[in-house]
Amino acid sequence: MKVLVACEYSGTVREAFRKKGHDAISCDIIPTEIDGPHYEGDIFDILYDDWDMMIAHPPCTYLSNAGARFLYPGGKDKGINMERYEKGMEGKAFFMKLWEVSHIPKVCVENPISSLVYEMPPHTQTIQPWQYGHPFTKATRLWLKNLPALEPTNVVDKAQSTKIPGNWFNKGGLDRQKNRAKFFQGWADAMADQWG
Repeated sequence: MKVLVACEYSGTVREAFRKKGHDAISCDIIPTEIDGPHYEGDIFDILYDDWDMMIAHPPCTYLSNAGARFLYPGGKDKGINMERYEKGMEGKAFFMKLWEVSHIPKVCVENPISSLVYEMPPHTQTIQPWQYGHPFTKATRLWLKNLPALEPTNVVDKAQSTKIPGNWFNKGGLDRQKNRAKFFQGWADAMADQWG
């Protein structure tokens, strides 16, 4: 299959599909972290090419429920931060452009749980890293078209929250957000095994 991995710089999902023999390419506005086919630029430059499948990771910075404290800085009774809300609506519009593509037969769009105020479309399923070999909790939603729900592959115990300050996944510094946004290898492998 020709597989487009949208909004991915890590190469994690791309390489999982390439190992299965598929013609997979990643795309992001920043360079890929590992060698492999990667389009550095706007996803809409290549979105309408001939693809069999797309797995998309649209930015979640303003949509995620994890940032709700910034959306309501004084609490819900004090009102909403309109600047952040508008950025969230821009994020939703970008998400919807990827979700609503009609020319790609198989589509998966992933994002964490979003703030209710954005009224995202109904998701297909919620997955956790601990269901795929990683001892962490990080609820992530999948929106699927013409793809079966992803089945757990390696359920592990003692899942640790990715929100614990100072753990390997949540260290401070300039790369904190980038580290937290990375896709788990177990998820990528499951997608390639079950959908490829």
